[in-house]
Amino acid sequence: MTLLPALLLLLFIAIGVPVGLAIGMAAMIFFLTSGAMPPEIFIQRAVAVTHSFPLLAIPLFVMTGVVMNRAGITTRMMAFAEAMTGHWRGGLAQVNVLLSTLMGGVSGSANADAAMQAKVLVPEMTRRGYAAPFSSAVTACSSIISVIIPPGIGLILYGFMGDVSIGRLFLAGIVPGVLICVAMMVTVAWQARVLDLQPAFPKRKTWAERGASLRGAGLALLVPVGIVVGIRFGWFTPTEAGAMAVLFAVFVGVLHRELSWRDIAPILTQTLEATAIILLVICMANAFGFYMTWERIPSTVADAMTALTSNPILLLLIINLLLIFVGMFIEGSAALILLTPILVPVVTEVGVDPVHFGVVMVLNLTIAGVTPPLGTLMFTTCAITGVSIPAFIRAALPFYALLMVMLLILTFVPGLSLWLPDARFDLGKP
Repeated sequence: MTLLPALLLLLFIAIGVPVGLAIGMAAMIFFLTSGAMPPEIFIQRAVAVTHSFPLLAIPLFVMTGVVMNRAGITTRMMAFAEAMTGHWRGGLAQVNVLLSTLMGGVSGSANADAAMQAKVLVPEMTRRGYAAPFSSAVTACSSIISVIIPPGIGLILYGFMGDVSIGRLFLAGIVPGVLICVAMMVTVAWQARVLDLQPAFPKRKTWAERGASLRGAGLALLVPVGIVVGIRFGWFTPTEAGAMAVLFAVFVGVLHRELSWRDIAPILTQTLEATAIILLVICMANAFGFYMTWERIPSTVADAMTALTSNPILLLLIINLLLIFVGMFIEGSAALILLTPILVPVVTEVGVDPVHFGVVMVLNLTIAGVTPPLGTLMFTTCAITGVSIPAFIRAALPFYALLMVMLLILTFVPGLSLWLPDARFDLGKP
């Protein structure tokens, strides 16, 4: 009976039950059948997690992205990205990658970034002669950068579930995010030559034109900078940074006269819808986590894995393979919430820094979002662009290879993640 709820969870997911409900049903079965505690504890454990202060960062950063989309700030950022890279061969594809990086400092959500660019940028790429499968592959794969650049929601979830400093995680994501952006742009340039893609502009924009586009997007670009600087100097916590980001986004929207009182209801509705999905999974996972702790499943798994090997390099390789497999069948955020309490004690026991592991784990599970059979980023993008899954996979093969290489580099070169937070920063727990 010890593993019955876990086996039922896998069964529910396999037959298509939504992840949040599947986790909750499996947890409820434990409380109903254990006989060791009243079933009412299920509700208490599910609700208790909503009292956490760090979780406030999720709706706040979600709202930041919604406000910026509503205020047209995203369009201004796209114009700036196009002014910088549009003259390159395959320029619109480069714009796609650069915009994902810029959006990472705003929305923190790969799904939001993929959906936005699939609606806005892919049709323009198709109109200018780019193959729809290639455009969709670039959109989905580059959106992975959004969760690594602060304030990535995946980093917030990992920090909360693993009791790891969210401030240090934000700092740890900057260098890997920039490196993935550069590597993605190099891959796009190579693909542009192979596919004979043309530039978006016949010639380079002048610096005056680039300056004009920078002025339009400049205030929005200050959001991630302000978050990092504010946390570094102790002006606010990562959670309070979310509130500051919302206020700043509203200020920019009003300043550009693109926000009005009529926008309040749609902004709140979109924020509530996105937040409710995430928090349902978190609440149910907290109840499920009580079951795992009661049955000593995390400590059992930790003992088994460390008995298998105490070599941190080999252990990280095994965990990466495990995460890739799990991520192919379970949505990234849900897998992150479920597995973080299990894996963090394992890696810390062999001397792996939990901040470094957080970047690796978030990147790994987000990469799974563009891989078959159940990649949410893949399905989101293809549903909007109308591209078939087989065509998407064929177009995405070079990007799959790139992302796997970057995952290995970030896994086995921890200094890339830890250099910035370890340089001078001691941010403590969130």
